[in-house]
Amino acid sequence: MFRRMRTAKDFFAPLAVGAPAPVREIPARPSRAIHFFDPGNPKMAAKVPDMVGTVDVLLGNLEDAVKAENKEISREGLVKIGQSVDFGPTQFWTRINSLDSPWVLDDLTTLVPAIGDKLDVIMVPKVQGAEDIHYVDRLLAQLEAKAGITKPILIHAILETARGVANVEEICGASPRMQGISLGPADLAADRRMKTTRVGGGHPGYLVRQDAAPLAEGGYDFEGARTIYQQDLWHYTMGRMVDACAMHGIYAYYGPFGDIKDTVACEDQFRNAFLMGCVGAWSLHPVQIKIANKVFSPSVEDVKHARRVIAAMGDGTGAVMLDGKMEDDASVKQCKVMVDLAEELAAIDPDLKAKYDAIVLD
Repeated sequence: MFRRMRTAKDFFAPLAVGAPAPVREIPARPSRAIHFFDPGNPKMAAKVPDMVGTVDVLLGNLEDAVKAENKEISREGLVKIGQSVDFGPTQFWTRINSLDSPWVLDDLTTLVPAIGDKLDVIMVPKVQGAEDIHYVDRLLAQLEAKAGITKPILIHAILETARGVANVEEICGASPRMQGISLGPADLAADRRMKTTRVGGGHPGYLVRQDAAPLAEGGYDFEGARTIYQQDLWHYTMGRMVDACAMHGIYAYYGPFGDIKDTVACEDQFRNAFLMGCVGAWSLHPVQIKIANKVFSPSVEDVKHARRVIAAMGDGTGAVMLDGKMEDDASVKQCKVMVDLAEELAAIDPDLKAKYDAIVLD
């Protein structure tokens, strides 16, 4: 089998003459909610300027949910929005069409010259392996060089196929442009032949059941009432994705939660993702922005505890007892994750800054 050789130096060299130098580290910019909008829908497009500053990421969607006959309209609408809106602290992303579609090449060759200086991230759907990222990486470099773009546009992949999950480590490390990865549960479920028609979230049929109670006369009451515990269909994939992203210094995200009205279950799913290491999730409706902003922001109690541990540990070596619990250097590392995130969010969210600044250590 032929093995391609590439030096480490080549990895951080521009892939086209005149293209900007690749980034050495992905910026830690808050992205609790990636809010999707259809730039070809006049009502949605009109709301974009007013949403700046209320959400961490605004994403113009060109792929799923945009009908074939509206693809060009949506693309043109995204160009107008990109050229006319000042996004300020809000990141501006787009999701292009899949790489096997007839629209994707026009997406890239239109968007980069027209609004490449505004676009922070391009989301690529249905990524199967490193070869997909290599294709987009080279093309972006060529287009950036031609358009005189001085800051490289980053790439975000969606895990939507079994092959993509199997290749997630190589996808994360395929390019210095890789910003992160999102779980795409609906397409992934179909590709795996999973028996669920839900868009994210759990399923009442995927459960464990409490053991049957013993009977006084012997045996067990198998027909009696038994507590059931609904399980998370996506736990394995999320864990693998988070590890791959952490290994390569990029960011993991939960994708869509389709039941807009079930805000309770949405919050639960987002919180699971937050606790596992994700930095954000998709928003399909404004109500989900509020949920994501809440869930993916450390609570005042957690930030206070983290600061207390760091203060008590001094130089970070040894161990101390705090509130009856042992804290050591590993505890400090965990707490720094929480404190660093709080500081990043406080820089863009005045309400959170006020809450975090009001913390008084005991």
